[in-house]
Amino acid sequence: MLAEVAREVDSAVRRPPTRPAVRTKFQVVALLVREERARLMADAGLSASKRTEQLKRLDGVATQLAKTAARDTTLLELLAEDARLSDAARAFKATVMRAGGLEPPEEEPTPAPPTAPAISTAPQVVPRSVISRQLANPFLAPDYEAAAERIATRARRLAGWELLEPLFRSFEKAATGAPACMRMPDARPAFASPGRVLMPHQAQVVAATTRGHRTFLLADEPGLGKTAQALLAAQAADAYPLLVVVPNVVKTNWAHEVVLWTPHRRATVVHGDGDKVDGFADVVIVNYELLDRHVGWLGNLGFRGMVVDEAHFIKNKTSQRSQHVLALSERIRARTARPLLMALTGTPLINDIEDFRAIWQFLGWIDDKQPLGALQTALEETGLTPADPGFYSAARDSVINMGIVRRRKADVVADIPARRVADLPVELDGAVGRSIRAAEVALTRRMVERYRSAIEMRSRDGVVDGIDHELVRRVAAGELKDSSSKASGENVFTMVRRIGQAKAGLAADYAAQLARNVGKVVFFAKHVDVMDQAEQTFADRGIRYASIRGDQTPKAREKNIKAFVEDPDVSIVVCSLTAAGVGLNLQVASNLVLAELSWTHAEQTQAIDRIHRIGQDEPVTAWRIIAAQTIDSKIAELIDSKSGLAARALDGAADEDLPSSTDVQLETLVGLLTDALAAEGMG
Repeated sequence: MLAEVAREVDSAVRRPPTRPAVRTKFQVVALLVREERARLMADAGLSASKRTEQLKRLDGVATQLAKTAARDTTLLELLAEDARLSDAARAFKATVMRAGGLEPPEEEPTPAPPTAPAISTAPQVVPRSVISRQLANPFLAPDYEAAAERIATRARRLAGWELLEPLFRSFEKAATGAPACMRMPDARPAFASPGRVLMPHQAQVVAATTRGHRTFLLADEPGLGKTAQALLAAQAADAYPLLVVVPNVVKTNWAHEVVLWTPHRRATVVHGDGDKVDGFADVVIVNYELLDRHVGWLGNLGFRGMVVDEAHFIKNKTSQRSQHVLALSERIRARTARPLLMALTGTPLINDIEDFRAIWQFLGWIDDKQPLGALQTALEETGLTPADPGFYSAARDSVINMGIVRRRKADVVADIPARRVADLPVELDGAVGRSIRAAEVALTRRMVERYRSAIEMRSRDGVVDGIDHELVRRVAAGELKDSSSKASGENVFTMVRRIGQAKAGLAADYAAQLARNVGKVVFFAKHVDVMDQAEQTFADRGIRYASIRGDQTPKAREKNIKAFVEDPDVSIVVCSLTAAGVGLNLQVASNLVLAELSWTHAEQTQAIDRIHRIGQDEPVTAWRIIAAQTIDSKIAELIDSKSGLAARALDGAADEDLPSSTDVQLETLVGLLTDALAAEGMG
């Protein structure tokens, strides 16, 4: 019986995508193989020869399953220790056991977790500014509409029906092949900040919020601007204060985006114990890892909206971070009538719909036992039960209309440029970040002292009107010359390299998220140690990657290129900026991560052109990782400012030379020195 089902599963996996029902069969057969092996080993009544024969037959089934899993490695997740066995899987397991002549044991009911997970009992912190806010406004105004909305919709016709499992199965049984997306209103001018323009697909979400929609599972592909949509939806709904829960790698970027899209709103980022938190801010940004310390005061602040970025992080409801997110959502919904709740994820919806159980609960669509509120009402109004043929299609539409929004790049290709560079600022925390900033201060101080000495030698009284920009350039050029000739010591080159090393883990983390969301990703770095660290991160996460380096033989290089281009299980290719910046065709990917900045715009463009070339049928996005509040930001600005000059020179202007790496290095030092002199009021 097991062998027959294993063959069915293997046949189905050969015709991707792997459907949830097929995944369920794979999981059940694998678990039964484990259990049957354990039973045979413990059966003292079996002869040694009989036991060996039976174990050999089980090994045959296990070998078949292993070959199947090699075709779709995501199946291995179903065999993890914490893998959830759905009700459908339990039912199928019982069916297989009975068909094989075994009586399934009676299972003890699994106790349901509480509707509102308890707040963490870990040591809590409350920032001083938060206490100040609470003292300034000790009472939150009661929201009677919220209390009224919490009265559960009483199931009438569907009373007694099990509805959650049919809801999940509806995404398989009634799948249309198109992305699941609610009907969107026409795009209207949104309240963007001056100089910022929303793309039409972004404006649709803001328009839906303006019309009164308040819950969204926003699953657009990366590169389609989910952050801007969420921030402007919050503005349209007046959902302030707004809580934003994000992965650590994008925490700084969210604060940056608040300034860009809603500059009249104040954002604060929670670091460590929150000593620098602005308790009066409109937008509070915290990463998942810090929730255990801050969940107490976050639950009491009176948020009117909540955004969860990379929401697939909460799919495991037993994890602490999922419980914290669900607890905060429950508190917000208990206190606020129709709060804005948004779950952002680029992960395709119909991969394993069970993963979205926690997200639906965060949005208030369901609890552990049944649909809630508007979703329950919508199911009642269909006039159907799970026994009726049309129920699954109607149920799927009901869930989608609750606020599932999924657009792919290919769907909105007219909205977005064919190629763009998106900056992702990251914060360098801890001792490494402090050391890099201290080195930058020391470098700047050294140049300031040289400038002062030159001024004093030039003028007896030492008085000069304003900054001597020619002298600034000479001092910067001297520093650059010294840096180039020094074999050791801190200088602009060692500093930039240390920044690259410090960003490596964050850049790899973001590349891993991209790979999960959109498939293949190209990862570029300048230095070998940055590549090594990134590859270690991918290996630790079980992500298959290829590597293209300068020390490879042509045969090894070709093998790695072929693996990335042709093997669907190889998600990332790690490339040397100098060794792989030219001569490669990697257009199988449309997303690229620049972990380290180049010294020239041309070198950056060459890297992007590895995927933006003939044969590319999707818009290309290059994600440039920039260390905030360091020299990295200034280098990025200079590279961008040189891009226009490079374009004019390449168009044939004879009187203009292409900008060189030395130009950017010199201008970086000039900028540091000029800013320092201006800050000191020197002349």
